This record gives sequence, C-alpha cells and structure tokens, in this order.
Amino acid sequence: MEGIYLDHASSMPVDPRVIDFAKPFLAEAGNPSSLYEFGQTAKQAVEEARNKVADLINAESEKTIVFTGSATEANNIGIRGTAFRNIKECKEVLSSAIEHISIINPMKDLVKNGWRFNQVPVDKFGIVDLDSLKKMITKNTVVTSVMYANNEIGTIEPIKKISEIVHNKGNYLHVDATAAAGRIPIDVQNDGIDLLTLSSNDLYGPRGAGALYIKPGVKIQSVMPGGGQERGLRSGTENIFAIAGMGEAARIAKQEMKNESERLKKIRDSLISEITKIDEAYVTGHPTQRLPHHASFRFNYIEGESILLNMDMYGIQIATGSACSSKTLEASHVLLAIGLKHEEAHGSMVITLGRSNTLEQVPKIVKSVEETVKRLRQLSPLSK
Repeated sequence: MEGIYLDHASSMPVDPRVIDFAKPFLAEAGNPSSLYEFGQTAKQAVEEARNKVADLINAESEKTIVFTGSATEANNIGIRGTAFRNIKECKEVLSSAIEHISIINPMKDLVKNGWRFNQVPVDKFGIVDLDSLKKMITKNTVVTSVMYANNEIGTIEPIKKISEIVHNKGNYLHVDATAAAGRIPIDVQNDGIDLLTLSSNDLYGPRGAGALYIKPGVKIQSVMPGGGQERGLRSGTENIFAIAGMGEAARIAKQEMKNESERLKKIRDSLISEITKIDEAYVTGHPTQRLPHHASFRFNYIEGESILLNMDMYGIQIATGSACSSKTLEASHVLLAIGLKHEEAHGSMVITLGRSNTLEQVPKIVKSVEETVKRLRQLSPLSK
C-alpha cells in the first residue's frame, strides 16, 4: 500500500538535496574551534549556514543567528536567557494562550524563581486578543512570546501589530516561527521581532539543529555555560552535518517558497472543501488567515487518537493536536483556548502537507476520512 504522509508539522523528511549537500560533513573530523585546516573548513560550513538562515528571515546580518540543538533549546535560550539577563529590571513574562509547550513550560519554570507569568487569550480562530495584550503587558514584562503561526490550527498571528504593542508598553518580543518558516515570508526587521526561533527539522533539514535570531542590542545570557561556542550562548561542539543541512534547507525554502505555497494552498483548500461536507465536521483555526499547507478539523462524537490509528490503517499519517503534547490524554490546550468544550477538543485531526503531496491524493484522503468517521461514530456511545 502506497502511504500518504500528512504530518509534516511533527517531522519533515530530509530533502535529498540537503542530504547530498551535507553528507560530506558526516565523515569529516574538523572541530570549528580548531585552528588547523579541518577545523577551519568546518567553521566555514557553519558560517555559510548562518548566512543562509539569516537570509531566510531578512536578519540584519549573519551575526544575529545562534545555532542550537533544536527549536525547544532555542525557545529556552530566548525565554530564560532574556529573563535572567534582565532580572534586575523586570520579573514578568507573558505569552499567548496557544503557545507550544516549549514556551509555556520554561515560563512556568520561571515562576518557581519568583517570576510572574500570564497568558493572553485568543479569539475563536486563535488570533491573539490585542486589547487584552495591551491591558496585560507592563514595563516589567521582560519578554512576551507569540508564535508566528500555530502548529495545531494553522492560524497566522498579526505579529507586526503585536510588536508595536509590546514595544510601546513592554520590552522584548520573542516569536516561535517553527511552524511558519519556509511556508510564508518572514521579515524580522519589518515585523519588529527581537528574538525568533527556527527548526531545521521543519525546513526539510536534518534533526539536531535549530536556530535563535537575536536582534542587535537585545540583552541575553547563556542558560548552559560551557566552552563558549555560538557567542557563548550555546556551548558544545557544533553538529556540523545538521547545521550545514539546515542552512541549505533554508536556502531551498526561500527559493521555492512562493511556488510551493501556492501549490499546497490548492490541495489544502480542496481538502477543507470536501472534508467539511461530512456531517458535524468543522474547520479549526482561521478560515483564510492560515498557513498554506495546514488543514485542521474537529469531528463530534469521536476521539482524535482513534482517528489517527484508523487513518494509519489506510496508509495515511495524520496528527491529532501537537506531536509534543499528544503523549497525554488531556484535551489540547490550544483547542480549549479557542473556546471548544473538552469533548469537542478531543475529536481533532490535523493535516499538514508537504512536497510529496499532490492534488491527485485528495480523493483517497477524503474517502479514508469519511469511512473512518463513519466507523468510529458507529462504535461511539455518544453518536446519534
């Protein structure tokens, strides 16, 4: 059975072009901190990757990019590093109610050290309530974190407006762009972003690399002292293969983004049009202000985990909620934040498209969803 992979938000296959580009660095022994030729070759690979990543988001220079081991690590450095560096001036942090747990948990952890942490509500589509943000942010809010687009419901946030509010009343704006980078254009200078997180794995690059953009002048410190690599903010020998691959993945993403996004929109819209014809099937997230590759739904009377497992029997891989939070049986905090009841939030299905998906796959996907929903509702004691 030929499979159809529809869970690119949790993991993207590494682009073969990226593998070909980065493969030589798997065998080479050079450490970028070494002064001999092998070391300098490795250092050059890291710096070239830094340039490519900076170019993807229109950063001021390659010096604003710090490589990490993952997006989660970049989020921790961005949140905790900024908070502790500015602890004398401020002791408040703020996020939207639908942030990834790698934002929420570091902020909750700061509470143990005397910090105050609040979450800004969102509307039924997942858009941050700007009036609430204005009321909640203060001069003591050292860092506010709002994701560029949500990985579970696909909604794109008005980052530029959020930045204006943050800088009028607070201090720094951190943006997790993991779900958005490579799918929609990001301009950190135009959007007024102080800190921004990227993931190699979410750009068709190798696992084991992430990046944090730090605007010139932002005060930040290391959260893991060591040998002083990456401007002293992320110590440890660099993963040359993953970093070089991330750089090449960023270059390809920028080059192909416009055409690929338009192609995926057609598939996304076709899926939304057909799947919402199913009785009591609803789109989650904003109907138009959403990522081009993202289609998310909820179905009454059935469970998301059962949907995932049944779809897998058809050879189709989908998600239910975030990959990082699906290990628990709790309803998605994102779906609860947009106003769904617990029983409604449990019946979610998330489809995230990628380079391997085509319009020709839509009929099979839709038929599989229809049969899955019908079968599960027949088994459900809640179904009509």
